[in-house]
Amino acid sequence: MMDPSNFAGSLNTVWVLLCAALVFFMEAGFAMLEAGFIRAKNSLNIIMKVFIDCCTGLLGYWVVGFAVMYGASKFGVFGTTGFFLQDEMSNLPFLRQFGLSVEVYWIFQAAFAVAVATIVSGAVAERMKFVPYMVFSFLATAVIYPVAGHMVWNPDGIFAKMGMLDFAGSAAVHAVGGWASLAAVIVLGARTGKYKKDGSANVLLGHSMPLAALGAFILWFGWFGFNPGSALNAFGVNGNIAHVAVATNLAAASGGLLSALFTLWKYKKVDPSMTLNGALAGLVAITAGCAYVSLASAVIIGAVAGVLVVIAVEVIDRAHADDPVGAIAVHGVCGSFGALAVGLFASKAVNPSVVSEGLLVGGGFHLLGVQALGLLVVSVWAFGATFAVFKLLKAVVGIKVSIEDEFEGLDISEHGMRSYAQTSIDDSLILEDDGVHGIEHVVGSGIKGRSEGLA
Repeated sequence: MMDPSNFAGSLNTVWVLLCAALVFFMEAGFAMLEAGFIRAKNSLNIIMKVFIDCCTGLLGYWVVGFAVMYGASKFGVFGTTGFFLQDEMSNLPFLRQFGLSVEVYWIFQAAFAVAVATIVSGAVAERMKFVPYMVFSFLATAVIYPVAGHMVWNPDGIFAKMGMLDFAGSAAVHAVGGWASLAAVIVLGARTGKYKKDGSANVLLGHSMPLAALGAFILWFGWFGFNPGSALNAFGVNGNIAHVAVATNLAAASGGLLSALFTLWKYKKVDPSMTLNGALAGLVAITAGCAYVSLASAVIIGAVAGVLVVIAVEVIDRAHADDPVGAIAVHGVCGSFGALAVGLFASKAVNPSVVSEGLLVGGGFHLLGVQALGLLVVSVWAFGATFAVFKLLKAVVGIKVSIEDEFEGLDISEHGMRSYAQTSIDDSLILEDDGVHGIEHVVGSGIKGRSEGLA
């Protein structure tokens, strides 16, 4: 007869592997979403960037990243053991508690690492060279994300020991990816023709909203691995997985609904791209608190994120940070909000492991302060490290394609083929002198003052 402890460990292993597969499948969602939100002539290139994230990212996390994130802690900031998954990770007691092997936990966390790099891929779409992006993708999964993850999730990490709560990564994953995206966009610069001489923005329309919608559905589906899987067991010991799943779903629903209603009020029409990304914003925001907040709080968190993402997109665009898919708004802004929301809504009634409750449930400012400090440090780290990497790549090999290649499309210039054999200049595009380069560029026609699709 099977030992009950062995049975629990086996079941937990299957559960975590299943959730790892769901998280990895989110890469297909990212690929479809980002491809749909950009122009057809660059859609194959963005799919290749997402695909190469899976290749370089998994290897980078195997060679270096997991050791930096979960190895024996140095200063509470980075690990020094476990490179190539060779050393015993004796500092991870929660794995023994759930009967999980290091390899099972690695594959789950590796899928998270890849997602961080992919968040940035959308922000640099339509103008970044492919080979420098490969280098960044490796470094993001080998160093940038793991250092942030170590501080938040390693049992000996500086903010983990302070009591920071980030169940599945609003701060450690999404804010890191979002603020890394901002640094990348600043160094890379805008797409040719995006901004006019008077500072106003041209709307460079994405080529397939149905494709983007498919990507959003896949991402929503994958989040059932992202959040419930972070419990690391099938029995709800470390966060009730049913509660986590329901809270996640409700936040996505309220985020999508509030984005739809807000754009209806603001633009007099429901904006499809904003609605899709409102749901994603809700998912991003609830990722930190899904195991710690009530269902009503999850709805509030998602709703606020759904409005916040619309406002953030417009502010970021006015600041001339050209983010074709809204990675900064969805992941940076709403991920940051989600991390802070734990400090407002975390409740012992929902999860007895909560030591300090949120401000709005009578817990005072302590947890909110810890959340804010942890969020600030990992965000500054992600921004600074990415800024340095992009500056170095720009100086050594160059990171932006030529105007001619940008006009032709990165599918041809970087890969020698088109996504669609019949691709031609769409009749919804117009030629307009941007007043800077002295030549005419293809730009999209659209509602004045509105940004293109996000995610």
